[in-house]
Amino acid sequence: MKIAIVCYPTFGGSGVVATELGIALAERGHEVHFVTYKQPVRLGLLDNNIHFHEVHVPEYPLFHYQPYELALSSKLVDTIKQYDIELLHVHYAIPHAYAGYMAKKMLQEYGIFIPMITTLHGTDITLVGKHPFYKPAVTFSINKSDVVTSVSEALKKSTLELFDIEREIEVIPNFIETSKYSPDYSDCQRSLMAKENERIITHISNFRKVKRIPDVINVFHRIQKEIPAKLIMVGEGPEKEKAEQLCDRLGLKEKVLFLGNSTEIDRILCFSDLFLLPSETESFGLAALEAMINKVAVVSSNTGGIPEVNVDGVSGYLANVGDVEDMAAKALKILKDDKVLEQFKQNAYNVATKFDIVHILPLYEEIYEKAYKSRFKNTF
Repeated sequence: MKIAIVCYPTFGGSGVVATELGIALAERGHEVHFVTYKQPVRLGLLDNNIHFHEVHVPEYPLFHYQPYELALSSKLVDTIKQYDIELLHVHYAIPHAYAGYMAKKMLQEYGIFIPMITTLHGTDITLVGKHPFYKPAVTFSINKSDVVTSVSEALKKSTLELFDIEREIEVIPNFIETSKYSPDYSDCQRSLMAKENERIITHISNFRKVKRIPDVINVFHRIQKEIPAKLIMVGEGPEKEKAEQLCDRLGLKEKVLFLGNSTEIDRILCFSDLFLLPSETESFGLAALEAMINKVAVVSSNTGGIPEVNVDGVSGYLANVGDVEDMAAKALKILKDDKVLEQFKQNAYNVATKFDIVHILPLYEEIYEKAYKSRFKNTF
């Protein structure tokens, strides 16, 4: 099947999932066309089954904000016509589902009827999408999609509560490709990051307020009072500078490493003992899943889709949002004893394998086939 995928090409979860899905589809023999404003960060070399089409937005002084949706919908029309695309899969409702619907309507003028799958990832629904300025357009775009999927049961529930949805929403969870991960790197140089007796705690995110970055540091502050430890912070974002200042105030400057964005997350996780994810909300918790497949235990907030990934008392522990005392206590419960830590690490890996792409990819292929067969029956 010839599939066009629209996503954000950034380090965020939706872009990572969309890119990895496209790569896996290409490996299965599908022809995949990524359409976005730059090559996705997880997309390596292109091959015969993977193509990238850049969306250019011309700069015009007339526009205070350049019309990306218009440029994207036009690029989709051109790409679908030129390469005989059979199916359109858009990730993140804003603005991709809206632009996708406009492309569908334009293609009708040429007698081309293409089904559109919209995958909801999180803040496109729970944060941006529910804003009064965007809510009508988001509702319209979801209802005009031929198939709608959500990455967790929690996100599906939120979508149905926040919007007047007429479409059925199918839950297809995020995934990892177990075969790409090697839990035991021969060059995993733990000694570069910490002393032999120090535990390594890691946090990876885009450093937005919803990630509750101060909680990460305050939890670590309590941990390092009890046991020798280092904290590795991976990512960039608006809360990073404040986080560095908080570390200075708490006297943690020598114990916290800020590494910025990285394309070698698995190598960082290979020497980590514990992953902290105290987010205000998460639609799924992909960062936690990537930690778990690398045999890293997780202490997280009990919110959104995280409990569907991090199994309390098995792969780690859950705590109420903002309860840094409880998070620190549960982290120490894991970290203080070597045998307990090793058991949690192995449990985390075992839970993560349930989200292997070999289990998830057939679910997407099934809905692709269903959407393609019914393309003349829906709301065109």
